[in-house]
Amino acid sequence: MTIATYKWTIDRYHQAIDSGIFDGQNLELLRGDLILMPPEGEPHVYFSDRTAQILRGLLLGQAQVRESRPVTLPNGSEPQPDLAIVQPLDTVYLEHHPYPENILWLVEYSYTTLKYDLGDKQIVYAQSEIPEYWVVNLQDLQLTVFRDPSPSGYRTVNNFQDGNISPLAFPSISIEVRRLFEVNRSS
Repeated sequence: MTIATYKWTIDRYHQAIDSGIFDGQNLELLRGDLILMPPEGEPHVYFSDRTAQILRGLLLGQAQVRESRPVTLPNGSEPQPDLAIVQPLDTVYLEHHPYPENILWLVEYSYTTLKYDLGDKQIVYAQSEIPEYWVVNLQDLQLTVFRDPSPSGYRTVNNFQDGNISPLAFPSISIEVRRLFEVNRSS
């Protein structure tokens, strides 16, 4: 017996969303497969919200920081990264979600989906030529930075638990790594 699976196209996925089929479900489309995403825990929401605020303050309108919004990729994928730092194209995004050429870098906060975010998702992003992808690992309190995309994944992968990092798109901006996953008790 052969088992057939149904691969979703982005257009069909959008039609299903528009018709309300997926209401109340947290889904991503990855390579034509629907991925049911677990609910975000409080640390996930806290840190991703705080990082979005930090980035908006650092970028000062040079880019748009989109929180948990879709990006449309050419390989039948429409994931919803926690943070997508994209070109500030304003009303263009009324017509479509950011495409790879609009994406400067992506940030994913990860606890329960760590294997997925470091594996399948990073390969899809690399194949889509997203120049930079950060995974903030809330299990081990470290940042994994993926750069130099290729068809098989990112060629450069570095892990950080402290120090400062600058995104490729904004080398003059310096971000303290620990601010991405540690509570600042003095604020």
